[in-house]
Amino acid sequence: MCLMGLLGDVSVTSRRRTTIQNRIKCCLFDHSRRKQQDSRCFHHSSSSSSPHQEASFKSDTMFFSSSVLRLILLLCLFSFSTASSSDSTSAEQTLRPQEEIQKLKLIREELKKINKPAVKTVQSSDGDTIDCVSTHQQPAFDHPLLKGQRPVDPPEIPKGFSKEEESYEEDSQLWSLSGESCPEGTIPIRRTTEQDMLRASSAGRFGRKLRRARRDSTSNGHEHAVGYVTGRQYYGAKASINVWSPRVTSQYEFSLSQIWVIAGSFTHDLNTIEAGWQISPELYGDTFPRFFTYWTSDAYRTTGCYNLLCSGFVQTNRRIAIGAAISPRSSYRGRQFDISLLIWKDPKHGHWWLQFGSGALVGYWPSFLFTHLKQHGSMVQFGGEIVNNRPGGSHTSTQMGSGHFAGEGFGKASYFRNLQIVDWDNTLIPASNLKMLADHPNCYDIRGGTNRVWGNYFYYGGPGKNPRCP
Repeated sequence: MCLMGLLGDVSVTSRRRTTIQNRIKCCLFDHSRRKQQDSRCFHHSSSSSSPHQEASFKSDTMFFSSSVLRLILLLCLFSFSTASSSDSTSAEQTLRPQEEIQKLKLIREELKKINKPAVKTVQSSDGDTIDCVSTHQQPAFDHPLLKGQRPVDPPEIPKGFSKEEESYEEDSQLWSLSGESCPEGTIPIRRTTEQDMLRASSAGRFGRKLRRARRDSTSNGHEHAVGYVTGRQYYGAKASINVWSPRVTSQYEFSLSQIWVIAGSFTHDLNTIEAGWQISPELYGDTFPRFFTYWTSDAYRTTGCYNLLCSGFVQTNRRIAIGAAISPRSSYRGRQFDISLLIWKDPKHGHWWLQFGSGALVGYWPSFLFTHLKQHGSMVQFGGEIVNNRPGGSHTSTQMGSGHFAGEGFGKASYFRNLQIVDWDNTLIPASNLKMLADHPNCYDIRGGTNRVWGNYFYYGGPGKNPRCP
């Protein structure tokens, strides 16, 4: 069709060119037998032509036909390419707005579930908006088993807890440094924005960790330097954790330091309760160290989330905002700051409580969220974790802890101190028989010890990519 149209547009002004055009048509209409047709097409010349004229005519004819054929084929290819590109662009332009509209619709529906009506709003200096939400309207009470209920009474504090050991109070968050707080009967919740959710891989995965087959697996790029205890029943854990601002080099990487209380297997039924500080540009949109919590009852597959981003953790404190930035932070060869965290199982109701600092109850994870952790934990871990996406095929430069190796010691390396566990009798005891593990010690390492002031402790962390960690 293309060839016919173009041939019909060729302008012929002489009898000789008309003859040539007809002969070209003859060849083009059956190009599959072109070799056989060449002689048939180009030998039907006038009987009055001389041998010299015949040779000249053949030469001109072949040159002209070859040039026209090339031109025709080029024009056809250009026409086809332009039409295809136009159709593709038109289709993309039609689909993209529809996809974006659907994505924004899902995001706004999710935001309605997460962001609750505020009694008061506080603007933080770091850009966060903190909403003071009525305690009984927080996301936890969207859970079918909590609807219509209110937080339970405070639990009995584990025996052996001493406020004198703690050095960091609950007024260590940026949003509260101005003196603002939430009124009685409310809790502070960091407001989630559309931009927060747009950074996530999907609206459905927002606020959740990636699933991992094993804790010590690096198949998803997760790397650890941890101290851990196992082999008995654990009803809680406590530690003081040094706070830093490690460099995180990619939006989709993070660096954190936390306590894990674990039960179940590392396959499909893993139960974890987690709390600590983290830097996560994807989740928060910045590189501030932030206080966080996490939980899962099925190995990070479908249950659980960070902070208050799903129904689960019940917050009771009106001064601490989970997910808010921590201030001040430690500095290399300068002042050191740490936060004290205590997680334990309430002997009376069986819920898992979280305490921050010298006695501030943050809230609890209801026991019904879990399977194995309904009874007790089978492992406790303390330490750091990063995500390594291997930019350019090499190890990430995302730092863990202070970004310096454990061997540099106090004031330079990050630390965990006063490591303790809660036993069956709701008593804090030293975390003895602590084992150390670093997935990639040339990138991030760990070194432990014991002394009279810090009890069981360790230094940990590292810079990531370096000559020994390419």
